[in-house]
Amino acid sequence: MYAQQLTAVSGPAGVQLVEIDEPDGTGLVVVDLHAAGVSFPDLLQTTGSYQLVRELPFVLGVEGAGIVRSAPAGSGISAGQRVAVLATDGAWQQTVAVKPDSVFPLPDSVSLEAGAGFLMNYLTVHFALDERARYRAGETVLVHGAAGGVGVAALQVAAALGLETIAVVSTEEKAEIARSHRATHVLMDGWKDRVRDLTGGRGVDIILDPVGGDRFTDSLRSLAPNGRLVVLGFTGGEIPTVKVNRLLLRNISVLGAGWGEYVRTHPGYTARQWSTLGPLLESGALRIAEPTTYSFEHAGDALRTLETRSATGKIALSVRPS
Repeated sequence: MYAQQLTAVSGPAGVQLVEIDEPDGTGLVVVDLHAAGVSFPDLLQTTGSYQLVRELPFVLGVEGAGIVRSAPAGSGISAGQRVAVLATDGAWQQTVAVKPDSVFPLPDSVSLEAGAGFLMNYLTVHFALDERARYRAGETVLVHGAAGGVGVAALQVAAALGLETIAVVSTEEKAEIARSHRATHVLMDGWKDRVRDLTGGRGVDIILDPVGGDRFTDSLRSLAPNGRLVVLGFTGGEIPTVKVNRLLLRNISVLGAGWGEYVRTHPGYTARQWSTLGPLLESGALRIAEPTTYSFEHAGDALRTLETRSATGKIALSVRPS
């Protein structure tokens, strides 16, 4: 089968299309992938900047979607089923073999392309809101980078949970994307003052920040009493610092949301998440947008859109034509 491997830590140029053996599916669910998601950690791995370092060469990607070829008896999964998967051994390959708890049935309303690119972002956002921020009904969530993959997921998950959202973006084009993904309000320049106006000077209850950088202090100032700022990443490049006296004086919190690490140390957590998100997806309350799709041969180009921050929404690779 064909796969996209990282063969050198040299950025997207280090990704090469190669031919490898299919995985051993003994005791596992074998899935023929039709599409695979592209995420910011994939880009970080190409430059050696990710916290987990794997030995070269290795197959990139963690999420995908396709058709089950075979499954162990008693797994609750059957051949021919449409599923999304988490593949820690790499999803940028035509066939994967994964444990049953890494397989998530897709309703017919969700395309395989959309299904390939939603697990990491949507599960991460749900983890940030539910497990870390402990959201409450009626709260307001501000989302930075709201037109990116994580940002779009945040808007959709928050809407499905009945939360009001304030999207912060940098251009009118990105503002339109945020509006199309159910943002209650969309702000650009001068967002801190506009947040105060929108909330009557109170501030927001939760901020989800996958960007980092120099907006961090203004984010802290935009929190309501008992507000929570959840750190999801640093796509802006700069890792900010916080003066903890701000937290003490205003009774606010800064929280990290490392979903991948949490999943590694809490077996069964993704199943608990799916017990909430699965029914929302099935009912249509949770919506997944179609990604921007690149051919499998152009995986490096897909990564470059993340590198240049020109990507909007989710990016996926078409591993096989649907």
